[in-house]
Amino acid sequence: MAQVRAASSGRRDDDAVPGDGVLPVLDALRELLPAGGLQRGSVVATGSWSLLCLALAAGASAAGAWCAIAGVPQLGVRAAADVGLDPGRMLLIAESGPGWPQVVVSLLDGCELVVLRPPARPAAQVRRKLEAVIRRRGSVLIVAGEWDGAQSRLHIADQEWAGIGAGHGRLRARRVRVVADGRGAAVRPRERWLWLPGSDGS
Repeated sequence: MAQVRAASSGRRDDDAVPGDGVLPVLDALRELLPAGGLQRGSVVATGSWSLLCLALAAGASAAGAWCAIAGVPQLGVRAAADVGLDPGRMLLIAESGPGWPQVVVSLLDGCELVVLRPPARPAAQVRRKLEAVIRRRGSVLIVAGEWDGAQSRLHIADQEWAGIGAGHGRLRARRVRVVADGRGAAVRPRERWLWLPGSDGS
């Protein structure tokens, strides 16, 4: 199985839970988030779809949380499992359709964490409705896109590919610089270099 790890360390500790109000993340991601994990009742935005979305969900999944992924038709179970998600506790909704907000509400009824790529930037009324459900359920929504008012925002600022030899070969991994910030003046930007699996999942 491929691993997401800090570029400076191969250590991984999926089972450590920062606190009752926080879902755990992989060790390499902890220092990017203010609470050391995913704060229950919050929204995390990543700006676009990437393996970073799956990496953010992997720690909670490995610790036993039910996770759902909606709006990513190209994603398969194997690719998600390669990043660290438990296939036995994962729901995949390839197309959420025009009624995607209600789909998300239904998923939040049974899942502690939902990864969503919305078909369009949600209106303020839709955001407020979903945020109320998220707070009430004590769950976490990871948005592959923009979400005004997200408690945390992460994005890949730079990347370097590994695995190509003398002009040819397979893209086996990439080293990425992830920058994180959040809501409020007290939240200062943080960044870290991480290794993510390559496009072939290795």
